[in-house]
Amino acid sequence: MKDSVPEEHLYLGLSHEYEDSIFPLHTSISLFLLSYCDCKLFKIFLVPTGEDVDNQFVTKNLLGDLEVHLISRCQLPMVVQSCCLPAVVAKDGKFCRAGLAVVLRHIIQKTYEADPSKKYVLELLGFKKTCLKACAEVSQWTRLCEISIPLAVEGFLTAAPEHCQAVPADILQLERKLGEPVRVHNDDKIRRQKLQQQKAGAKAAVPGLSKEATEEGKTVEADDHPLPSLELSVAFSKLHVQEASNALREAPVIRRTKTSDLPPLDHIFAEGLYFTLADIVLLPCIHQFLVHSKKQGKNLGNLPLISSWYRRVQEVPGIKKAADKCSMQLLQLPELVPAPQEQLQDFSSVPDELEEEHEDSHFIGGPRPTMTKLMESGIEAKFSPHPCPNWTIDWSNLPSAVSPGEGKMSSDRALRKQQQLNNLVAAVTKLAKPGDVIVDFCSGGGHVGIVLAYMLPSCQVVLIENKELSLIRAKDRSDELGLNNISFIQANLDYFNGSFNIGVALHACGVATDMVIEHCIKARAAFVISPCCYGFIQNTVKFKYPRSNQFKEILSYKEHMILCRFADQTAVQLPPERRLASSVWGLWISIGPGLQKEVTTLSKLYLWSQRAVLQRTICLWAPRLRV
Repeated sequence: MKDSVPEEHLYLGLSHEYEDSIFPLHTSISLFLLSYCDCKLFKIFLVPTGEDVDNQFVTKNLLGDLEVHLISRCQLPMVVQSCCLPAVVAKDGKFCRAGLAVVLRHIIQKTYEADPSKKYVLELLGFKKTCLKACAEVSQWTRLCEISIPLAVEGFLTAAPEHCQAVPADILQLERKLGEPVRVHNDDKIRRQKLQQQKAGAKAAVPGLSKEATEEGKTVEADDHPLPSLELSVAFSKLHVQEASNALREAPVIRRTKTSDLPPLDHIFAEGLYFTLADIVLLPCIHQFLVHSKKQGKNLGNLPLISSWYRRVQEVPGIKKAADKCSMQLLQLPELVPAPQEQLQDFSSVPDELEEEHEDSHFIGGPRPTMTKLMESGIEAKFSPHPCPNWTIDWSNLPSAVSPGEGKMSSDRALRKQQQLNNLVAAVTKLAKPGDVIVDFCSGGGHVGIVLAYMLPSCQVVLIENKELSLIRAKDRSDELGLNNISFIQANLDYFNGSFNIGVALHACGVATDMVIEHCIKARAAFVISPCCYGFIQNTVKFKYPRSNQFKEILSYKEHMILCRFADQTAVQLPPERRLASSVWGLWISIGPGLQKEVTTLSKLYLWSQRAVLQRTICLWAPRLRV
């Protein structure tokens, strides 16, 4: 193991203790992962929700062998005060990772970097290392694991007895998920092995499972106690670093079987066949739910799949040891018979687009009829004059690290990026005052934020980005320039709750643009935004389209999507007037209508395009809101 000292600080929230967990559950989950990974690389701080830190007391046995310190929120580094916990801050205090999934993934990566022999830790990130990588704003699975279930369990534990009779909808949603067929990268091969096993009547033994059936020469009938399935063999063979089931060569009839006729794979763990970070996240939550339910005398018969999952997770090497460190007294649940699939209640909402398909009987189709429909209703996009028509950045007199070409892109793309930055930086420079906080949302490699930090040294610039590698490249460029007025936050937008004066976003894809605008409006901040990827716009948990009341009265969801996809076409082969129409509608459809209900609170609204429309430099500018 590499020699290392704690260089990063981990900040966890502390509201209260209950049974064998520290709340909020995000804190218990983080501590459980640290125990499972046997990670001592972080200096850990608990941050009480109250102001009186001296009166806070944490039961030592809930912390295992981890050294933990108490700190008040006002003592947190400034970059952490702008984020929801948990959060990890680098030694220099400029780089912060916030949000449960981001922090847990970072703990896993740092643990493996410090000790490459811990391959079982790295495998928690799953195939292609993408487990819980998608942000909760767009991924229903990440949202269920990271937000919905922890909050549902916390609400279940604190509810009055007469209000906690029903199983929370999010727990039932997990039960339904566990009953869905598994999709993995090599599922065709495994499904053929399963078909061959079924035809041969073979049953594979699983290393690490209970040995009661083989001890003392006992003989167990298959009907009374069936041996483990192929899925179990595959799952646990990986955990024990062994080859998967020693299946015989596929018979010709197996090879000729259509994929649609192969048997589906059953869930072994939360994400399918393999134990991942999602199981680590869910275990403390489901454990607390089961403990409380058992005390209340509730019948868990409608949760057979969750019960089976809970028992199975306990068989994973290292789980019981980590649970003992955290004083989690894992339950021994009886085996339950799974209910028929049709009896599982599906609490997922019906997608709006499906509802619209049934309701939209007058849909004509195509962008032209839809645009005509809007224009006949008096809706038409127009350009306003550029607020800074003669302003441009003299790139030749700037350090090379300021140029977007330093962000690992081609020369042609770097030139287009410079042209786009001319627009955004011009508007921000016109708006900014000394002492302002400027947030570059969805910052990527920092093309906008670094230019702003260099050209506006009297302002503080914050870069927020979900992709770690992009943000690391941005920080490297910032360090090369010696910038002291810039900080970096790797987090989803929902985990940033700091105050700021100006929000900036260059090509925040699809729905992300609306999320940025929502953040700016809530903060009563000015914003300068260039939208992107209109074709990615779709209904999410947070947003339903069309957003404005005016568009809702005229367009159906399907018509709105038609325009969004039409606006996403570069259309270089079209005549100039049609190129302009495509780009203008892209701007208006994705941004303008979503703001119409808020525009009355803006002091002024400008839309403009500098240089060619094809350079995608159309921007939305909202000067500072009236307070």
